[in-house]
Amino acid sequence: MSIRELRNQGGAIVDRAASGERITITRDGKPVAELSPLRPDLPADVLLKRWRHLPPIDTEAFRAEVDDLLDWDL
Repeated sequence: MSIRELRNQGGAIVDRAASGERITITRDGKPVAELSPLRPDLPADVLLKRWRHLPPIDTEAFRAEVDDLLDWDL
């Protein structure tokens, strides 16, 4: 979508983004920005419910994996 289209049809384009569409804005045919929907804020009770269903983490194994990935010579 060009900047001109965004300017001329702004309200309709924002409505499209609000309903879930990701829109790339172009200038002279080149992508320069993206318009996308905001993620909805989740209430604390929903976040806590999701958190309770996460699998346990083996912290020692996690640390060993991170240590293996990092280049300690940097």
